[in-house]
Amino acid sequence: MVNGTLRDLFQQLNRLVAVRHNVALGNRVHIGPGSILSAPHELEIGDDVYIGKYCTIQCNGKIGRWVLIGNNVGIIGRHDHDHRQIGTPIRLASHIEDPGREPRPGDIVIIEDDVWIGYGAIVLSGVKIGRGAIVAAGAVATSDVESYSIVGGNPAITIGRRFHSRDEIEAHEKAIYGQRKSR
Repeated sequence: MVNGTLRDLFQQLNRLVAVRHNVALGNRVHIGPGSILSAPHELEIGDDVYIGKYCTIQCNGKIGRWVLIGNNVGIIGRHDHDHRQIGTPIRLASHIEDPGREPRPGDIVIIEDDVWIGYGAIVLSGVKIGRGAIVAAGAVATSDVESYSIVGGNPAITIGRRFHSRDEIEAHEKAIYGQRKSR
């Protein structure tokens, strides 16, 4: 009981440091020490999400339910700094969070339900990770990832499938959603 209470207290205190601006957290979201969560405009994180230690999630988007994010993961914008500003050193160039600077259309991250993002992976803005997918440790997701696929490498490419048949996917979804999830 004491360990659970201390863990809960730590999570509450950690949220004060980790969760910056424009982030909406679902229920039972675990945030590991040293992680930072913020969004220029809006980031929604679903229920029962686990975010490991030393993660940086700084983007607009949505993270679904039951997502597992390993340690040292980066979910970040690819157009955060205006690197094409003539006459301005990159350190001083406008940033996505500057007043009046709007994000580019399609630069949000969508991570659907039941996804696992492995240790040290990077997901760039504008990417959609489909339901049930796995992003391998160290992978760099620069384009969309199909549901229930396993991707790895830099840039990430499909290296396998989480389930081998449509029947397995349907049984899995029925078990976690309580009924068949429509596609």
